Amino acid sequence: MEVYAKVLLWVVPLFLILILLEIVYGHYTGKQTYTFMDTLSSLSAGMTNILKDILGLVVVVISYPYLVDTLSVVNLENSFFLYLIAFVCLDFATYWNHRLNHKINFFWNQHVIHHSSEEFNLACALRQSVSDLLGFAALFLIPAAILGVPEEIISILAPLHLFGQFWYHTQHIGKLGILEYIIVTPSQHRVHHAINPIYIDKNLAAIFCVWDRLFGTFQEELEEEPPVYGVLKPVRTWNPLIINYQHLWGMIQDAWHTRSWKEKLTLWWKPTGYRPKDVALKFPRKTINMESPLKKYHTEMSFYQKAWALFQWLSITILLLFLLAQYESFPTYQALLLGGLITVSIFGFTSLMDGHSWSYKFEKGRNFLGLLFFILPYQSAFYLSYIPSLFYFGLIYFSLSIIGLELIVQKDKTNSLHGG
Repeated sequence: MEVYAKVLLWVVPLFLILILLEIVYGHYTGKQTYTFMDTLSSLSAGMTNILKDILGLVVVVISYPYLVDTLSVVNLENSFFLYLIAFVCLDFATYWNHRLNHKINFFWNQHVIHHSSEEFNLACALRQSVSDLLGFAALFLIPAAILGVPEEIISILAPLHLFGQFWYHTQHIGKLGILEYIIVTPSQHRVHHAINPIYIDKNLAAIFCVWDRLFGTFQEELEEEPPVYGVLKPVRTWNPLIINYQHLWGMIQDAWHTRSWKEKLTLWWKPTGYRPKDVALKFPRKTINMESPLKKYHTEMSFYQKAWALFQWLSITILLLFLLAQYESFPTYQALLLGGLITVSIFGFTSLMDGHSWSYKFEKGRNFLGLLFFILPYQSAFYLSYIPSLFYFGLIYFSLSIIGLELIVQKDKTNSLHGG
């Protein structure tokens, strides 16, 4: 995990630079594909996913090493050919795991956040899940296990395979000629993120588009059908943690309210979006009607509120980079505590940007909690001994955050008295 943390320490800034370049390019070409809070929401979702991964917050139901030990019938030599076979097997497994997420109600919950943005850009590539807490994806790697692909090779290739899916989340690259028949391209992935009826659940492949063509899930991007992005049941929030569990909460409510015991037990495994008839009639939920123009989620924010949100995101990002850079210095419980503080901070500032009535008090409490986190004797002793720079940064960040929050509230009150 320490190695993965070090890799992320380089990859995260690189992704941020590429996102910034796309924003600048969009500005100068007059085709801006970013909005302020949608971008911060996407980047914050990426942070929660990183925390889940480096803190090991996954219960492994079945592991790949077990499958290799049990099923291996071939012992291939360590060569370029073996790495190529492993990469193809990994891509094949990703296709079927992705298809499962799209087709089954329960599994959609762990993937919905990736589709929740109503924009399409490099930042939304980082909208990754924290609700996929059950590790069963190794089941789709059975072909690799039968071929005896060592665990070490899968471990090396898996991050590269994941990072290779970043670049095609863009609207600025058109069709790529012959490559459209070999690899997943931006054009193909725009289709995948679209909610147009003709595009729904299409182009599920990760790297090689051959799987979509073989298994009947391929759809070309059509000039007469511009993609409309998002999900059919809009999430209506900037908070990535709420987005992660919104669909699951809806299923829990449906299971509770339906009168049918059969439905209570089976709705989880029905096709994505399925609801028992009695519940759907009694508790209807709004879905997008493609026949009318899409009204994207938007919250009114002053310049000062935007500045505060940007300050929060930058500061939380620095906390995460500290954790990645000094990962080996953290005992497990301290890593979990700091990860928890970062998660609560993301929940707090995005909730305030949603405009929830309770969010100001929550944020005030969260920032005082952050100060306590660093100044309590046991905590301060640890940080001053091992990571003093993080200790001082934490004090400055949460102190400024408390002051800034009060200034924004006073500014909003003043604007309200003067009619905006």
